[in-house]
Amino acid sequence: MHTISEPTALSSDSAPAFHVVLTRFLAVGSLLGLIALGLAWELWLAPLRPGGTWLAIKVLPLCLPLAGLLKNRMYTYRWLSLLIWIYFTEGVVRAWGDKWPSNALAGVEVLLCLVLFVACALHVRLRLKAAKALGPLQEVV
Repeated sequence: MHTISEPTALSSDSAPAFHVVLTRFLAVGSLLGLIALGLAWELWLAPLRPGGTWLAIKVLPLCLPLAGLLKNRMYTYRWLSLLIWIYFTEGVVRAWGDKWPSNALAGVEVLLCLVLFVACALHVRLRLKAAKALGPLQEVV
């Protein structure tokens, strides 16, 4: 009877693990997308001055959580979900006030920020749910 319930537990554990990996992939991908977009936007695609601007340094704070996401640290997902609202606000303001092509790039920034926030929030929620299901003494990887 014990061996029958064991495969059921393994199959139910694989579903949350897949979603955790998916949210991690989305978070890392959207963060890398924001970094690439910020650099390309301010240096080549729509700089305020020819040759680029100092606004390209806005991507430096986004480089800090990248190591934590790659190491799968729960704390990084939590604080990044708060930090990202600064970039969301910048994207909304520039989408509303800038001219083409900067407003379109700002729209992409807003979209990437929303994907990153949802991915971080879901990742934290799914990992906490999995940890609760495993019990107090086991750790979720």
